[in-house]
Amino acid sequence: MNPIKVSASILSANFGDLLGDCKKAIEAGCDMLHMDVMDGHFVPNITFGAPVIAGLKGKVNVPIDSHLMIDNADKYIPDFIKAGSSYILFHAEAVENPTATIHLIRQDGCKPGMVVNPNTSEEVLKPFAKDLAYVLFMSVYPGFAGQSFIPDVVPKIARFSKWCKDQGISPEIAVDGGISPKTAPQVVEAGATLLVAATAIFKAPNMKEAVQSLKNTGTKN
Repeated sequence: MNPIKVSASILSANFGDLLGDCKKAIEAGCDMLHMDVMDGHFVPNITFGAPVIAGLKGKVNVPIDSHLMIDNADKYIPDFIKAGSSYILFHAEAVENPTATIHLIRQDGCKPGMVVNPNTSEEVLKPFAKDLAYVLFMSVYPGFAGQSFIPDVVPKIARFSKWCKDQGISPEIAVDGGISPKTAPQVVEAGATLLVAATAIFKAPNMKEAVQSLKNTGTKN
């Protein structure tokens, strides 16, 4: 039995004590920290940039994955690598040349991930999947925390997971958006190996119980 991995999205954390909340999430069992970077152009909200990630560098003992919901991502990727990102995730919808973006991320030892929105086919991932460490399916439209899970994403995850097995490749298959103990079993059964959650972790009455509930969703054989 292999527990599902959980990444805590800081979008729902207390930014007045961000480091403290991140440490609480890690102590509760989170395997990663997820940074939702928004520019107000690609998505209708603004969050933060590389300096926030740099402020956590060396102070947390889990990987940091930076989810760039921004236009012109290639221009800013070096900043996010320098800031301490372990993974950099870019949107299929926002990058003209994914191969070049993947190379840019890898050249400084960072791991690349590709993200698709709910209305984007998993087919766009396939030409690049062998070079990706991480694939992220959005189960809400990016921009705000606390949205409702979109179940139409589940068949996409299942098809992509099966295709990966057929190809003999195994990128981390992550899902982000409306993830909770109620929705997690659907995506895990479809093949997800990593759950990204914000509200379900940082707004939970008992953070440790919430994280463990997600990690114990189903089994992976």
